[in-house]
Amino acid sequence: QMRLVESGGGLVQPGGSLRLSCATSGTSLDYYAIAWFRQAPGKEREGVACLSHDGSTTYYADFVKGRFTTSRDNAKSQGYLQMNSLKPEDTAVYYCATDLFGTCTTVTGDQMNFWGQGTQVLVSS
Repeated sequence: QMRLVESGGGLVQPGGSLRLSCATSGTSLDYYAIAWFRQAPGKEREGVACLSHDGSTTYYADFVKGRFTTSRDNAKSQGYLQMNSLKPEDTAVYYCATDLFGTCTTVTGDQMNFWGQGTQVLVSS
């Protein structure tokens, strides 16, 4: 069983940056892809980014390409989502999730094995 805890959310002005962290425990992160999802009020959950279990493949949704970057530090059992040039439409609860031996060729909630509880990101002036 793996436990995931997100942190780093908060209030930021449009154009600003935030770095989300996903701390994992209970099971080695080495064999898991780390994915990020978000859900805005009244909207469906959507995949944002993913980094494959071996670090060879990344996925970014079109609406974050060029602005968000995902990374991982297996030694620290953590994943990260660097979010730059934030827009009001990026406001959502952001979740990290892990997928055993995941390759990030597709990123859907059904694939994920474990989820964090989410962290709120609010982009507003």
